[in-house]
Amino acid sequence: METHASEVQGVVEEALPNTMFRVSLESGEVILSYLAGKMRLHRIKVLVGDKVMLKLDPYGGKARITRRL
Repeated sequence: METHASEVQGVVEEALPNTMFRVSLESGEVILSYLAGKMRLHRIKVLVGDKVMLKLDPYGGKARITRRL
């Protein structure tokens, strides 16, 4: 059984250690997120204030940053 994660946009508010970020979503919610593997592999930098695309975990908690907009 596959679970489909929903994609949302957000803005990076704070950069934390170990490529973790605090991101505010369009709905006003603030969520903890981490950098996707491909973004680490290609060394794509994410800075405070950047708009990013997130894949939300279906169980809640964290999100994965998949794209920088």
